[in-house]
Amino acid sequence: MARILVVDDEQSIREYLEVLLSRSGHVVELADSVEAARALLASRSYDLAISDFRIGRESGIDVLKAARALSPPPEVIIITAYGTPASAVQAMRQGAYDYISKPFDNDELVLLVDRALEKSRLTEENRQLRATLLPRAEYFVGTSPAMRQVWTMVDKVAQARSTVLITGESGTGKEVVARAIHARSARATSPFVPVNCGALAEGVLESELFGHVRGAFTGANSDRTGILVSAGDGTVLLDEVGELPPSTQVKLLRVLQERRVKPVGSSREVPFEARVLAATNRRLDEEVKAGRFREDLLFRLNVINIELPPLRARRDEIRTLATYFLGRVAEELGRPGLHFSEDTLKLLEGYSFTGNVRQLQNIVERAATLADAEELGPDSLPPGVRGTSESLASTDVKIGEGFSLERHLDEIERRFLQESLKQSGGVKMRAAQLLGLTFRSLRYRLAKQGLGDREEA
Repeated sequence: MARILVVDDEQSIREYLEVLLSRSGHVVELADSVEAARALLASRSYDLAISDFRIGRESGIDVLKAARALSPPPEVIIITAYGTPASAVQAMRQGAYDYISKPFDNDELVLLVDRALEKSRLTEENRQLRATLLPRAEYFVGTSPAMRQVWTMVDKVAQARSTVLITGESGTGKEVVARAIHARSARATSPFVPVNCGALAEGVLESELFGHVRGAFTGANSDRTGILVSAGDGTVLLDEVGELPPSTQVKLLRVLQERRVKPVGSSREVPFEARVLAATNRRLDEEVKAGRFREDLLFRLNVINIELPPLRARRDEIRTLATYFLGRVAEELGRPGLHFSEDTLKLLEGYSFTGNVRQLQNIVERAATLADAEELGPDSLPPGVRGTSESLASTDVKIGEGFSLERHLDEIERRFLQESLKQSGGVKMRAAQLLGLTFRSLRYRLAKQGLGDREEA
């Protein structure tokens, strides 16, 4: 049973819809003006509002705006006069679920109401699920003083519309922070859409972000709405934004300035409402100096900066995070007795995680999956973790004659690249994930070390 508000200045229409919708078991309440609708919306919670586009001299768009301003907002269906598609388009742009033209068919209206209520139900379930899981997401990132500062910043920026640039090494949890900003905002019931700017070719990326029209390129058989528009009033995360090619940087700068996108192949611009967040593991100020990133785009993206510290700068969290990840994997495997030995935890605490939290999570998952006993001893860890942790624990570093730091680091990089390819079975995308690198960065390093062709996928 749902609570539905019907807004129309014609008494016969109000009463007709009340009877029709009540037959489906819904509670229906009526308003004959925008003012009355606002008062009802402010006083109680509705699952759906159905409003005529013209209410005397007033507009149903005002009802729509009042409904969308609520948290959580009810879905809204607009009733339009036959032959006025412009009003329907206006309503959809303002966030209406859908519209129906007069005279409408009873079955068509009931079906539309059912669909709108189903969306409302799913949205509320997602909201409650996010509220339940968000504390786990925070715990996942960490609770050290440095991370508490991050979460304080997240709370401050969540309600703003400003662009936020989230920086930090790969695997530090940049997307988790972006999702937390979205979940704490008034946009929480709208989509959160991450886009990996480093994983898509230039033309494909622009089509994904801005959309395209039919015939814009080979294979464009129909119009497609880009992510920035289709996200509605949700949040779009431009992940790995430092990987954007120069031509796309120019277009994105204009899009962010004008809040309008021009689909590929179109001469018409379309407004969008989504909030834009960006994330990168690169130092964009250095990229600007090197001429690889536009300074004006950096200024536009970096309105507010949240920088995530690497895991090695918060080693006091490693034990807690490792235990948390193990508990989660143990639950999935149906082995609640799995636990780390003290020696294993000390090895983890001494290891320098180049892949940060993501690498720690992968190591724990591997250890739990391959475990033969309930206690995970040092042998459950990869050889690199066991060896590197011991060397890190020692401060006795010897540098002899003829030592070359560049050559030494080159050899270490080569070993890690080879190990990542071994663990990933030669799948380079997976190897990149294990190392906390973008696919492009991995491909470059492999070519530099003579381990693979730069153009090889």
